[in-house]
Amino acid sequence: MKEVKFTKMHGAGNDYIYIDCTSSTPATLPQLAIEMSRRHFSVGADGIVLICPSDVADLKMRIFNADGSEARMCGNATRCIGKYAYEHGLIHSTAISLETLSGIKYLTLTVDPATDEVSTVSVDMGPATFRCSDIPVSHTSDTMIDSMVEIDAPEKSIRLTAVSMGNPHGVVFVDHDPTDREVLGLGPILECHPIWPDRANIEFCRPLDRHRLLMRVWERGSGETWACGTGACAAASAAVATGRCDFPVNVELRGGTLLIDRRPDGHILMEGPAEEVYSGTYRIKNCKTL
Repeated sequence: MKEVKFTKMHGAGNDYIYIDCTSSTPATLPQLAIEMSRRHFSVGADGIVLICPSDVADLKMRIFNADGSEARMCGNATRCIGKYAYEHGLIHSTAISLETLSGIKYLTLTVDPATDEVSTVSVDMGPATFRCSDIPVSHTSDTMIDSMVEIDAPEKSIRLTAVSMGNPHGVVFVDHDPTDREVLGLGPILECHPIWPDRANIEFCRPLDRHRLLMRVWERGSGETWACGTGACAAASAAVATGRCDFPVNVELRGGTLLIDRRPDGHILMEGPAEEVYSGTYRIKNCKTL
C-alpha cells in the first residue's frame, strides 16, 4: 500500500486533485486519475493535476482527466496552481510562468496584503485560433464558424463554431438557458463526433447581453463540469467572432463567473478565483513512486 499526499482545489467549481511532484511523481498516472476521481467512492474530482519541476518555466503542469486521458491545458487548473505555488512556498513571486502541453502560460496573482493569500489569478491564455488545421477539426473550409454539423440525434444537425485555446472546443449558441438534454444528451455525441481527431470540449452558450454569456460545458474525458477556463475563453472568443458579444465578456458558469478579455496583440486574458478546499493522504495499490 502506497500513499500520495494531495490537495483538493477548485476554480469556479471545476475541481481537481493537486499533487506536488516537485520531489517525486506517482507512477501509473492514468489509473491513479481514474481511481482518485471517482465521486462517492474516492476523493472525487474532474481529474488530477501534477505540479512538476520545469526546465523552461517556474513550474510544469500535467493534467489527467477523470477517465485517465491526459489533457493539454486547463485554465482553471492554471489559476489553482498559481495559488498553491505561492501559498505553499514553491514560488515567492506574484508573476509565475507555467509550462503546459499547450505552451508556457503566464500567471499574475492578486494577493491580499492582510492575509498574504491569493484572491484571484489572471492568466495569459495566448490567442484563440479558428483555423481548422490548428484546432484540429475536419471541415471543407479553413474555419468552422456557425457551421451546420450532422449528428446522430433527433435534431439531425446542429450549428457549431470550432475554436482552439490550446485544446479543441465546439461552441453551440442557444437562445435559452442550456438544458440537461443539450448538455448531457448532445454533449457526449458532439465530443466524440468524427470531425474531431482528438475529441473536443463542447460549450452550450446563451448570450445575455453584449458583455455577458451564460455557459454550460461538457468536457472531454470528464463529462459536465461546473466550469472550464479554456472553454470560457473559447466561448467568449466565438461570441465576439460571430457578432454576439464584445470584449470584455463575463462568462457565467455553474460554479461562478470568469472575466475574459482580449489584449491588442490578440492574447486572451482570463481572470477568476481559485480556492483550496482541503488536503489529505490517499492510499493506493500497485503504484510506485519514481
